Amino acid sequence: MERRITDNIHELRRVLPPHLNAALDHIGNIDELLEIVLDLGRVPTARYVEGEMILLEDEVTREDIDTIVANIGSFDSDNRAGLERTLHRISAIRNRRQDVVGLTCRVGRAVYGTIEIITDLIESGQSILMMGPPGVGKTTMLREAARVLAERKRVVIVDTSNEIGGDGDVPHPAIGRARRMQVSHPERQHEVMIEAVENHNPEVIVIDEIGRSSEADAARTIAERGVQLIGTAHGNALENLMLNPTLSDLVGGIESVTLSDEEARRRGTQKSVLERRAPPTFDVLIEIQTRDRLVVHEDVSAAVDGILRGRPMAVEIRSRNARGEIEIETMVPEAKMTNGRTSNNGSREGATTPHSNNGRRNGHKQPDENEGRTSAPAVSSSAMQNLRLYVYGVARNRLQQSARRLRVPLTIVEDFAQADAIVTIKNDYRRRPRIIVDAERRGTPIYVLRANTVTQIENFLIDLFGLEVERSEDPFGGAMEEAKAAIIRVRNGAEYVDLAPAEAEIRRRQHDLARQARLVSESYGDEPDRHVRILRTN
Repeated sequence: MERRITDNIHELRRVLPPHLNAALDHIGNIDELLEIVLDLGRVPTARYVEGEMILLEDEVTREDIDTIVANIGSFDSDNRAGLERTLHRISAIRNRRQDVVGLTCRVGRAVYGTIEIITDLIESGQSILMMGPPGVGKTTMLREAARVLAERKRVVIVDTSNEIGGDGDVPHPAIGRARRMQVSHPERQHEVMIEAVENHNPEVIVIDEIGRSSEADAARTIAERGVQLIGTAHGNALENLMLNPTLSDLVGGIESVTLSDEEARRRGTQKSVLERRAPPTFDVLIEIQTRDRLVVHEDVSAAVDGILRGRPMAVEIRSRNARGEIEIETMVPEAKMTNGRTSNNGSREGATTPHSNNGRRNGHKQPDENEGRTSAPAVSSSAMQNLRLYVYGVARNRLQQSARRLRVPLTIVEDFAQADAIVTIKNDYRRRPRIIVDAERRGTPIYVLRANTVTQIENFLIDLFGLEVERSEDPFGGAMEEAKAAIIRVRNGAEYVDLAPAEAEIRRRQHDLARQARLVSESYGDEPDRHVRILRTN
């Protein structure tokens, strides 16, 4: 879909003094204008994505401020005002006597087609949180998501400052068929969020700028009622959100846990570690780095756990090139948070086992790690009609995309009691969560994948459904990518990184990579758990 922009810039210029409008005509490049900044006694400036420039050499006067205020009317309690049926926002700065001494006039634009880069995520039915610094386009993307979803779902927008739907009682056409609920005061936003669910039967709630703990609590309540939630929050990355005491509950919350001596030894950590407190409110988190570059965490719970354990999960980098084409690549981010790990046992918790097969079905006992692994048995022809899977720790989007690609009848259910089987990854299975224990007691089949990769998931589905298609065979690719990611982490300051256990030929190639990078590598452990450690040179 071609991107189309509607900004009604003439409506914003109508409230400005004539000499400021003349200055805008002189500098040109109005299409890239983000906002106009006016502070009493200072020169007016125009801000763009790539910087800012001075509009006039004359200072802003009291008359300039009063003219604009008179043209737009009154401000709300959050010192924001809008223009009828436009998306522009004018924010005021007041002195101690409550006189307006500064104005920020932001240009609001409806950009049609901006969510093409994340359409699959928006339409998946999962709750999505978009993060990014101010002015990067969060609200624009949120507005377009509401319009697209409203074409076939009941969508309600909780519009605190009328930024999504514009000022006035009639919302801007950019939200399509979505309904809009205005908020009288910012501190009532959480109440209106709950009211929207209770009174208007939505399938999707859209909320901009979740910033208070009460709003985070309301978001969790909405998500637990089975309503898809799409929201935004300020911040640069997932790690920022995890460290934010007000909003960390959106990703499950972080708490300090004291382990027993035995458990600490088993994990190879200190006794006090950080853990995720609860399931995250949002299933997917999108970091908006620029208007054309996003970082996607497809499984927030796995992403948070990986960061806390010092082994971040792979993320998707989605970008739009100069030709407008969408490019997707996968990378493993550098570990930025640690969880008190020690190196006494020469290994790292959570390492996967590449020598195993792609999936296996477990009965009523935890598997012996030295047992031979078998592929997932094919399901019966009757189950081929529609297999109901409960997913624990496996990326849902990847599973759904792989199922569509292979054209297998698969449904992901929210209640594991309704599932024909459970699919998880080895690291989660090892932790023996209650869901796994209960499933084994019930006799529910459990399929355990070695890793959360597309290749593993597709090969699992091929085995599970007995498909006669060519399997994705890449014995070295995943191990080599892991080694490359480890080299980057060591170069960025890590003392050492342990790779997953691998066969001798794979280990030899990993040693070669480390040697080419002028780093030290050593092998540890006994077969079949022998692995490579990459270290810094002294």
